[in-house]
Amino acid sequence: MSVSEFAAELIRWPSPSGQEQKVAQAIAEKMHYLGYDRVWIDQNGSVIGEIVGALPGPTILFDGHIDTVPVDNPGEWSIDPFGGEIRDGKLFGRGASDMKGAVAAMVYGAAELILRKAQWGGRVLVAGVVMEEIFEGVCLGDIIDDVRPDFVIIGEASELRLNVGQRGRAEISLETFGKSCHSSNPDKGENAVYRMVPLVSTLEKMPYPEHPQLGAGITVLTDIISQPYPGASVVPKRCAATLDRRLLVGETQESVLELLRTALVGQNPDIPFEVKVVEGELHTYTGRKLVARRFFPGWLFDKESEFIKKALEGLYAIGISPEVGTYSFCTDGSCSAGERNIPTLGYGPSQESLAHVVDEWISLDDLQKAVRGYAAIADALLR
Repeated sequence: MSVSEFAAELIRWPSPSGQEQKVAQAIAEKMHYLGYDRVWIDQNGSVIGEIVGALPGPTILFDGHIDTVPVDNPGEWSIDPFGGEIRDGKLFGRGASDMKGAVAAMVYGAAELILRKAQWGGRVLVAGVVMEEIFEGVCLGDIIDDVRPDFVIIGEASELRLNVGQRGRAEISLETFGKSCHSSNPDKGENAVYRMVPLVSTLEKMPYPEHPQLGAGITVLTDIISQPYPGASVVPKRCAATLDRRLLVGETQESVLELLRTALVGQNPDIPFEVKVVEGELHTYTGRKLVARRFFPGWLFDKESEFIKKALEGLYAIGISPEVGTYSFCTDGSCSAGERNIPTLGYGPSQESLAHVVDEWISLDDLQKAVRGYAAIADALLR
């Protein structure tokens, strides 16, 4: 079975966050078949395969998530979102680009090291990680605690560039409060939605920090709801908005919230509100409960760092000359690099813009190049 056929097989198992078991099992079976030294599924349901060299050396962890966003609108797709259809040099389906294609390429790329184990030292591990779409880096953190890598390779789509950083992500709750009354006598209450409106206007106009490589630390309003809902003849007593904040290097929960509070109070001193980072609670398919704040920091390494130079040299040696760049979206690197400062880089087939879209696809040529690229990066870092 080729890497593209394996990726197609993974697509045929739907795996929204919390329902990744079938994909994890398929990857474990493939790792056993390819000759990995050890394969296991951890407490969260992530699947990990290990290849051990003949000599002492560093540990490299390849990271790719196996959950996908759901398909809410199958009627809009021109093909079966779970068909794993291959045509015109492309593989189609939910997760093709984000990121079952890259996971398949990692599994095959690492396996290329098996036949020459006597020539290198250290360990290479490939992890198919669960729940990334909801909790970036949380389940990866448990794997890192277990295997203690010296380097982490993120397989998210980079157009086969070598990415050395990313913006992070925070989910922030903004609430206003009022007093309910019958809508026939609105003057007897305080409308929480009316209090929210000027705060949203302030959010639109306030300046946010920028970084020369990572871009702007933008804030986007993603949803808003009042209470009670539906509000039949009732003035709402509460209004809650969710903000998606893209984080730059060095920003903390405290600094992000303080920036918002200062701007909102400065422009709206008489409006009571509360702003906080959202805490989420979910269960993995194994039944384990995950509780985490939705704050996933940004990170950036100097492109002159020794491990990045080595990775580039490995790619040059097989005739691949990638640009060095950064991700605009958030990845598991928020844990490995943003929180733990483990040398981390991103290298993946496909484009960021193809994630989460209708008729998602990945180039078969990119898949083949990624297999070679992952093997070359591992070779270089293990030397």
